[in-house]
Amino acid sequence: MVFKNDKKDNLDQFEWKTKSVYDSFWRSAGEFIVEIVKVVIISLAIIIPVRYFLIQPFYVKGASMEPNFYDHEYLIIDEIGYRFTQPQRGDIVVFRYPKDPRQYFIKRIIGLPGETIKIKDGRVFVVNAEHADGLAIDEELYLPETVKTAGNKEVQLAADEYYVLGDNREYSLDSRNFGPVPARLVIGRVWLRGWPFDRITVFSTPNYNN
Repeated sequence: MVFKNDKKDNLDQFEWKTKSVYDSFWRSAGEFIVEIVKVVIISLAIIIPVRYFLIQPFYVKGASMEPNFYDHEYLIIDEIGYRFTQPQRGDIVVFRYPKDPRQYFIKRIIGLPGETIKIKDGRVFVVNAEHADGLAIDEELYLPETVKTAGNKEVQLAADEYYVLGDNREYSLDSRNFGPVPARLVIGRVWLRGWPFDRITVFSTPNYNN
């Protein structure tokens, strides 16, 4: 007669189940880690190019663009658009300061390559092929009527230069001081104000109607 060792069989069965659960746990954990790594790699593959080559965040510093932009507002800059189109009059751009490229400025483009910009009597005039006698720019879309552009200047822009002004004309360090901005220093166009939430705005090029 053979006696079955039930205790040993039960122990072997318990050990087998424990090993099965253990293996299943680590297999699931391994699959989960692999999926996480995949998600991270794919996210980085998307985010890094977007962050460094397409759009970039900036903070406004100073009061040179008031009342349209205030200190510490958070902006998203379109860095790829100007690879396909040229900057337009009225675009708000971020660029490297010509006298110290380590610094970034935000201003509005007023003069385009090849134009002559004249500032007199508190207004800005543009001389180009369409307006050989000069045309006073109507800036009422973004400047209060009381704002005057101080200075008495006449500047001929080269084929790769832009004339930029701050909206806060009385307190802005801009092309009236440091001259035209070479195209190579323009980082991109201000596309979105993301902060504060009550001032979220998507920006487009003004239509001057002149």
